[in-house]
Amino acid sequence: MMRLFGWDDMVWPQLVSRYLSHLIQNSAMCEAFSSMGYTSYEALTVRSWFRCVLQMFLDQPSGALAKTDAERTVGKAYMEQLTEMTRLIFKLSEVENILLKANVGQSVFKQDPKSALVQFIKAVGRAYSGLQTLPEKSAMVAKTLEYLGDVLKYVKPYLKAKGPPEGLQLTYWIIGCLVKFCAPILATSKAQHLLFRIVDCLLLPHSVLQQDKELPVALLSAIQESLPLYLQGLSFICCQSQTQGAYLNQLLGSIIRHYFGRFLPSSPTLLGTGQHPLLTALGSSITAPQLLHLRKNTLHVIRESYLQFKGHAPPPRLASVLAFILEVLQRTQSTELCDIDLVLPAVLKCLVLVNELQVKKISTDIVQYMVEDCQAGSGGEHATQLTSVFRQFIQDYTAVYDHRVFNILETVAVLDQTLVTRLIPTITQSLKDSEHKQGLGRNAAQREAYKRLLSHLAEAGQNEIQKLENETDQ
Repeated sequence: MMRLFGWDDMVWPQLVSRYLSHLIQNSAMCEAFSSMGYTSYEALTVRSWFRCVLQMFLDQPSGALAKTDAERTVGKAYMEQLTEMTRLIFKLSEVENILLKANVGQSVFKQDPKSALVQFIKAVGRAYSGLQTLPEKSAMVAKTLEYLGDVLKYVKPYLKAKGPPEGLQLTYWIIGCLVKFCAPILATSKAQHLLFRIVDCLLLPHSVLQQDKELPVALLSAIQESLPLYLQGLSFICCQSQTQGAYLNQLLGSIIRHYFGRFLPSSPTLLGTGQHPLLTALGSSITAPQLLHLRKNTLHVIRESYLQFKGHAPPPRLASVLAFILEVLQRTQSTELCDIDLVLPAVLKCLVLVNELQVKKISTDIVQYMVEDCQAGSGGEHATQLTSVFRQFIQDYTAVYDHRVFNILETVAVLDQTLVTRLIPTITQSLKDSEHKQGLGRNAAQREAYKRLLSHLAEAGQNEIQKLENETDQ
């Protein structure tokens, strides 16, 4: 009877929640299961609870308008059943044991069933992280998979019908919480198959990958709100996985590449209004390896797919892409090595090749932020890398765009005189190489522009001016 009406995935969730709420509070029946050696009955009951919560909007028409009051959208009677079922689930010995290990109070079951399910997912992840031995961890992974069952099958009706909006929101939010808070479990070889199915079904299905195809508003909204959970969880898994690291990084890159463009506004002024999910995911200070990993992967994708010039033609939505980079720097209040390596060369290129005022303004702000944050006088790896990028920039562009390069360096000299002073030998050599290539002797206009830059560099600048004036034609 339990298998037919309580644990069967085909039975309507309203019936399951009502049936199990009556049976699992029957202590005699629970004792009978235990005495029979049927140890999985609690796990199967938890699985049924998972399904009942996830399918709470199954009877709502896909065109129904979203309402804020859950009792109006689902129906008061079913919400009461689910609330009672949740209360009873949290009294099962297995669940109590997990909450105890995770140091979570019993008050969580007093919340609405959706929030209680999220708290349980968090508790499972926390309990797993606290385990010490490999057998304990392996058993916990197996138990978690038993709790989940075929979780994607439970939400398939929402995905197929692309609604109702509440069902899609619930699906993406709950499974997103699973990816983030149970990331250590999903990083194991036993659970990675489920992770790959989640990515394929929810984040990279064929319909979503067609960039030119408009997605239903409800689906796009559900993805936008929950995507930070998936990105942060996947970044953790990429850092942990020892067997599928390369493939996982490829998956993460594909997700970033698709959704960065999908949610990037046409104008940078709209960036804050429609909150880009990648900004939300990256918006906290870098305190954990997985956030740094996500940042590095995001900037790599931006450089390779959104900052590539076609000849001298700038990429589309360039101002919005640059505004995103600036927003990341400002929100995290830090400049990482990956920022300097991956995006600063492209930002400097924008300053040289693009005349659009908005692009110039945002590019200048990015350079200013990075230079101020990595003061060359403070030494360290960041300052060394910054100097290296500017040195390459000078070598690449001085011959053709000398005046623009000198103007940029004048601005940088105001922010960090030491940085530009260290670049004097590189600039002088690039100037001489350019003159030699032209074969016309000294280039007076180029040297005057260079002297204006040197005049901002105190004694070292004056010494270099003197050297240049003392030189004879070569």
